[in-house]
Amino acid sequence: MNASQTARERARAELIREIAEIARRQLATEGAAGLSLRAVAKEMGMVSSAIYRYYRSRDELLTTLIIDGYNAIGAAVEKADAACPPDGYPARWLAGCQAVRDWALAHPHEYALVYGSPVPGYRAPERTIGPAARAAAVFGKIVSDAHRDGALAEPAGGPPVPESFAPDAERLRDAILAGVPGATVARTLAAWAGLFGLVSFELFGQFENVVTDRDAFFAYAASVLGRSVGLSA
Repeated sequence: MNASQTARERARAELIREIAEIARRQLATEGAAGLSLRAVAKEMGMVSSAIYRYYRSRDELLTTLIIDGYNAIGAAVEKADAACPPDGYPARWLAGCQAVRDWALAHPHEYALVYGSPVPGYRAPERTIGPAARAAAVFGKIVSDAHRDGALAEPAGGPPVPESFAPDAERLRDAILAGVPGATVARTLAAWAGLFGLVSFELFGQFENVVTDRDAFFAYAASVLGRSVGLSA
């Protein structure tokens, strides 16, 4: 009985994996808004009603793909960070930035799903929050570690942080930037947004006829973002 149940569980897990793989291919051809459980079922040779045993709705399937995407990019950043010396803060920053770009270029449609335009009518559930924070947590730890060790250089000049940002800084400090001053939290958030702006510009074509050597430019821009936080080589 137990062996039979295990076999059924394995078969179900394989079907769920296959459904997700076909759905990822649909993202490339139809976009997230065009994702269809019926179309997935048709490609699998399954009656449309049967697929609802595995996913109750299109939104549940979208949630799975979004969580998988966040976890994949988070794992890539974690792996890149772990390969660097713990006290090599600028190198850790650059490695994390490069991991984000590499993953996005290798998985453009999944990147578009999690960091592109919202899917009409879809509302992400709370269970996406943890996976979404994985990559950010790595960058937050780099900055937190550098601050703890006195390795952050205070950037010269710059406007004061708006007082209204203080509650946001407190939440980010509690979540991923332990012990970091509010001004550094603000600069880190700006650099984080800048990183994904760079990746999105490249991925979605805004650098066409603008930047020729994108590898070199990305490395330069990622370094500039790190320096804006205080991570000087």
